[in-house]
Amino acid sequence: MQRRAHRPTRRSLSRGGFTLMELLIVLAIIGVIAAIAVPSFLGQQKKANVKATQASIHGLESALDYFATDHDGDYPASLDLLITNPGNDPKWSGPYLKGGRLPLDAWGNELMYMFPAQNNLDKPDIYSAGPDRQPNTADDVTNWQQM
Repeated sequence: MQRRAHRPTRRSLSRGGFTLMELLIVLAIIGVIAAIAVPSFLGQQKKANVKATQASIHGLESALDYFATDHDGDYPASLDLLITNPGNDPKWSGPYLKGGRLPLDAWGNELMYMFPAQNNLDKPDIYSAGPDRQPNTADDVTNWQQM
């Protein structure tokens, strides 16, 4: 007796998997979720960078106050005096900054220092150019009130 060849049925021909349409729908859903979530995370990162820079500014202000206390209320002409003694200053009792380095802002740039100040009455101006790295723009982080 001869056996008949087995003819595949429609069900046995279909394979498991996803259709192109199903994959496109999943990718579209992932895209929508990313479009909603990513700006929120970026906004939080910017706030964290600003707060970290404000903390660096506050730390530098403290070091400057210690220097001024040792020097009869006078602030240094340069931030380098917080780290190294010029050699001829008997009042210098630093270094006034831990690690012997000037603090950086959250974007890796040195903080800017100005004394005599133009924006503060009783202390030096300290500021960061912010994320755009351009001074005197709206995103600057400063130790004075901006209007």
